[in-house]
Amino acid sequence: MYDKQKRIHECKARGRFRNDHITPLPGDFVAFTPQKGDSDGYIEEILPRKNQLTRPQVVNVDQVMITMAVKDPKPDLLLIDKLIISAEMADIVPILVINKCDLTNSADITEIATQYRPYYEVLISSAKTGEGLAEIKKRLRGKTTCFAGQSAVGKSSLLNALFSELELETGGLSKKTARGKHTTRHAELIRPFRVNGMVVDTPGFSLLKSEEMAPAEVSRHYPEMREILHTCKFSSCLHIREPKCAVKQAVAEGKINPARYERYIQMVETLGSER
Repeated sequence: MYDKQKRIHECKARGRFRNDHITPLPGDFVAFTPQKGDSDGYIEEILPRKNQLTRPQVVNVDQVMITMAVKDPKPDLLLIDKLIISAEMADIVPILVINKCDLTNSADITEIATQYRPYYEVLISSAKTGEGLAEIKKRLRGKTTCFAGQSAVGKSSLLNALFSELELETGGLSKKTARGKHTTRHAELIRPFRVNGMVVDTPGFSLLKSEEMAPAEVSRHYPEMREILHTCKFSSCLHIREPKCAVKQAVAEGKINPARYERYIQMVETLGSER
């Protein structure tokens, strides 16, 4: 725990928290009583949380840096869309980071970036060359930031490039499977030097799981759909097979990206089959 002078105190939770089935989590703000010359202490109160994620177990997150690579590994854009929605459901600002830009050309980067602009902030970076690191660091100041995405997209490498003192373990792709090797095995809250903020390095393929969602609610989390939902003929429209659907019309007219719309259909149909 940190006090107002930014000193670190190693604290234990009072026994009543266990009796009340309350567990202090990374990101919690607490009131505590120092013991033994201010080096140790006991947590007396957990202050109200503005949000809580169940995977990873972390609270009070301001923003999530959703990290992907254009290649090595190939980006899972359906996962990216799910991460965006999960973040917004938890009142967390999503920021997209296209990493490993040194491995590809600008056309490949633009193809992905245009699917998400102007609805979300998109940053381009390379842990190897340093491109975009200053912009990322600027957005970390004063915030609690969660890094999430597929394994091997370079989340830990980015953090190491941003803050060399961290020395986080990094991995890469399995030569046999071309899948990322899981190097970060738990959610860890880190307070880097020189930045008034904290970062959470999370395990690969983290889904930032917060709450369950009904199929009919998915479209409300697509900014390009949200502004025209009221013009569909049916209020219960899922925007897949229904007639006189404003969303399908917008796709046909090129106002909604067709690839992103196809992933929307996948998400809705998957949620429907799970219910």
